[in-house]
Amino acid sequence: MSDILQSLTEILGERAVSNRPEELWFYGRDPGVLDSHPPDYVVAPRTTEEVQRVVQLANREKIPIVPMGSGMALTGLVIPLKGGIVMDMKRMNRILEVNEKARYAVVEGGTSQGALKAFLEDNHPGLRHSLPDAPPTTTIAANVALHGQGRLTHQYGFNSDMVSGLEVVLPTGDICKIGSPSLGPYWFSKGPTLPDLSGLFLGWLGTTGIFTKVGLKLYPNKKFRDLEMFVTDRVELVADIIYKLTHLEMLEDVNAWFQPMPLMFKDNYHITIYFTGDTEEEIEFKRKMVWDSLQKFIDAKDGGFMSIQPMKPMLLEMPQRGIAAFADVPKGGGFEYSGPITLIEHFPQYAAKVIELAAKYDVIYACSARVISGGHSMMFAISFAFNRADKAMMDRVKEALDEATEYALEMGGIPWKPNFMEQKMTMKRMDPNTLKLLQMVKKNLDPQGIMNPGNWEVS
Repeated sequence: MSDILQSLTEILGERAVSNRPEELWFYGRDPGVLDSHPPDYVVAPRTTEEVQRVVQLANREKIPIVPMGSGMALTGLVIPLKGGIVMDMKRMNRILEVNEKARYAVVEGGTSQGALKAFLEDNHPGLRHSLPDAPPTTTIAANVALHGQGRLTHQYGFNSDMVSGLEVVLPTGDICKIGSPSLGPYWFSKGPTLPDLSGLFLGWLGTTGIFTKVGLKLYPNKKFRDLEMFVTDRVELVADIIYKLTHLEMLEDVNAWFQPMPLMFKDNYHITIYFTGDTEEEIEFKRKMVWDSLQKFIDAKDGGFMSIQPMKPMLLEMPQRGIAAFADVPKGGGFEYSGPITLIEHFPQYAAKVIELAAKYDVIYACSARVISGGHSMMFAISFAFNRADKAMMDRVKEALDEATEYALEMGGIPWKPNFMEQKMTMKRMDPNTLKLLQMVKKNLDPQGIMNPGNWEVS
């Protein structure tokens, strides 16, 4: 063990390597419900070459290695289940390029969402990226690695769909470029018309390689942004309301949500509708189109638009701090949210299931569903807050989440950022030949089984 520590120190320098108990404690957990497990070492590389040398060492010595962004995935994806090395990417935080005309940015693997947002505001105010509703310290590379979603998901798909190129250190230590950067200096496309190799890494949760550079598509940053909120007490109408809205093909973001507290929200289903424009006339035109599209529900007295003036500044925040406030309702610092990618028409069944689980396990919940790719699916998020000092409460949340995942799989949904137990549930239901293909990819890319072991592990 001392030889490994010495080798890591020679690669990275003394200040970038630690095996001190207090740091191993910190890197062995996240705010979710999964049990902690400390690593043996923590490292913080500054360059792709340093990442490469650490991975080569780990591959040679058969030491597990777990790449980490900010550790805010909440479902245990960076808990080192089998010990080894946690690689904190925080020092690789440079914004390397912004091509304004081609609308893409190239960032290092530890660059945060907040850093890119601030850089674009200061230097390229006409551009933006798809910002998730997560703390600004969360990293771009980790977000796309788990198919994250954000403010532009309704228009353009998952944030991983907006990747325009990758530089990856493979489990063998080889450095590989994916997409247009494999042929030249430009980062405008991750695949077509080349074979799209990005699927070997996106969604694999750090089990097939470490992202050291990410190309990311940028989009026009409109001058004005506004919203409306539609409310109904008939859950069976939510899918129809969303269908009418998405048929407009002019909205930035659509979210359906419900929660029991405060009481003004109880027993109602809210649809928050965001739209943007370069003129006030464009904004008002889109507002009128939104109202007109839902007029039949108003006429039937099945719903209506809610006054949002006191809440409007909070709802327009990017990211929304209110989500973090909910995370600490029980005053215990514990929060986990998960859920499936599924059909919008299944919203009523999922809503009923969440209410049933909350009563069964006596847990605090809030739920939302973000519309993806213009209405092709939704990301249904089940959020549970808990007191980390209350083990019984944590156990109840864990059981509720497991039951929610089983239900989602029964309904034909795809678990989003699944923890290792949910991955096993998923693989158990997977088509056998699909499972063989997954195993073949993993074995060929990671022959020693060192990359984030315990995740997407096909037995």
